[in-house]
Amino acid sequence: MSRILNLMAFVIFATTLFMRSVDPVIPQIAKDMNVTPTTAALLSTGFTLPYALIQPVLGALADMFSKTRLIALCMFVVGITTLACGLATNFETLMALRVVAGITAGGVFPIALAVAGDRVPVQQRQVAIGRLLFAAMTGNLLGASGAGVIGDLVSWRGVFFATGAIDLIALAVAIPGFRSMEEKPGRFDLSTLIPNYRAIFSNPMAKYCFGAVFVEAVFLFGVFPYMAGLLHTEGEVRASIAGVVIAGFGIGGVIYTFMVAWLLAHIGENRLMAAGGMAMGFCLIVIALGLPWPVEFANFMLLGFGFYLLHGCIQVYVTELAPSARGSATAAHSLFFFLGQAAGPVVYGIGLNSVGVAPVLLVGAIALAATGWVCALRLKRPSTVQA
Repeated sequence: MSRILNLMAFVIFATTLFMRSVDPVIPQIAKDMNVTPTTAALLSTGFTLPYALIQPVLGALADMFSKTRLIALCMFVVGITTLACGLATNFETLMALRVVAGITAGGVFPIALAVAGDRVPVQQRQVAIGRLLFAAMTGNLLGASGAGVIGDLVSWRGVFFATGAIDLIALAVAIPGFRSMEEKPGRFDLSTLIPNYRAIFSNPMAKYCFGAVFVEAVFLFGVFPYMAGLLHTEGEVRASIAGVVIAGFGIGGVIYTFMVAWLLAHIGENRLMAAGGMAMGFCLIVIALGLPWPVEFANFMLLGFGFYLLHGCIQVYVTELAPSARGSATAAHSLFFFLGQAAGPVVYGIGLNSVGVAPVLLVGAIALAATGWVCALRLKRPSTVQA
């Protein structure tokens, strides 16, 4: 079990490096491609929207075929496409390549979670998922901070070259491990598609799980592409500093993974979910104050910690919505989560241009705090859960 978790953590780390790496260099891309920062920020939507929309297909394929083979194929296409992003000569081409990368990246992280769900008993799954989240947050942390440094030293193109190469190297290292897992492939059977998703959405907790992660993504991750611009308005124009601030979110996630076992034992899931929503709401209010970047860095650490207090609990419930269709369930989770991430930059772009920074962030703060409380009240562990 430990060997499989380590392999999935390694794969997740390599493929999450690029997920937040574009955010610190949005101003550079906007200047080089002769587009507005608001338009350049849509590169996040160009990645996350297709990532979300492809999830029902990839989840069904994962349940029908080999999960590890699907992960390997997706990693290969992601790596090649990300390298090509560094060669783009216009914004339209860059956006198209980001769309392809988003489509194929959707077959890595959610399916890796499904692999863990298949092989780890539910009583141990929260801690196991915590280890995978540690890998994801470390990847996000290094991706964001590293992208800022590379952007300052080389250019935004260097960010894509570096992350694409790392993805392909990780794939080469992971392939022998995939082969040793002796995963038994399923068979292509479209007749299982509708029953699987019917089983998932017939679970009364599904609407709370999927609705919550959608709201999280809109009001939390929607602000990320604008952080460099918000720091610019405060006089901080270095991409590396924007990367450091955003990387604080990853550090908060890492702290969560070290504390999750203790927190579960002493506080419990429901209080963790409520606290997570309130912490995220508080942090959005701090962003609205426009404080110096060291304060924002600490604030993003708390933001990451609060996010995973809530999100980590939700993910465990998702893996038990329909145990016979775990690949589809985790894919549906990603569908709603990344639909929210795709909508987030649009929502914030409209809000920032129409009502300003403080009002739109206040609305987000209220939405996130309310989401935490709703999950705490509605998501309940059955008295008996089968592994």
